[in-house]
Amino acid sequence: MGTVLLGNTVLLAGACASAGPLWEPDEDLVTAAAPDSFTVEFLTSEGAFEAVFHRSWSPLGVGRAYYLFANGFYAGARFYRVVPGFVAQWGFSGLPHLDSIWVSRRLEDEPVVESNTRGTISFARPGPETRSYTMFVNLADNTRLDTAEASGIEGYPPIGRIREGVGAIDGFYDAYSEQAPRQDSIRAFGNSYLTRTFPHLDSIISTRVTQTWGR
Repeated sequence: MGTVLLGNTVLLAGACASAGPLWEPDEDLVTAAAPDSFTVEFLTSEGAFEAVFHRSWSPLGVGRAYYLFANGFYAGARFYRVVPGFVAQWGFSGLPHLDSIWVSRRLEDEPVVESNTRGTISFARPGPETRSYTMFVNLADNTRLDTAEASGIEGYPPIGRIREGVGAIDGFYDAYSEQAPRQDSIRAFGNSYLTRTFPHLDSIISTRVTQTWGR
């Protein structure tokens, strides 16, 4: 296989209003260290699953994930790229202006500590220091992603793993895998583009941080 490119709620209302911690990020809170570990409940159109995130796996990535999950950034996000036997990718909030606030908040690169096995969640990154809000969940054991190179950067560091409800990810609609939505169109038009052109995509209804350790 050639080079693999995977580029780019507690407060559900946070993704629907034009004020609050997503729209006016406090830099100290955005860059604060996440708890040592925490669990997130994902409610999706295919059912619920729960994932555990570990700061030791990717301190910067997990810190960003904690802020976004806790403040409801992904409420309404579509699984816009689902490739059977590979990955299900999401990230765009569906609100172009909100995405524009976060796309430039890129994270420094970190090494791969855990392997991209089935049920692990990682940030997508098309090149150096491009992780921001786009993630994917591994639908199979994709250990090649541990060392896959994208524009000189090696590997996709997992940040967490599904521990309950992993079967839900197998139900994500994948018939668009050969004609996945264009990311530039999602960025420009948000969910209005996806709903009109790719109406069967599954989505995240809400995320909720249910437990934390080490804070």
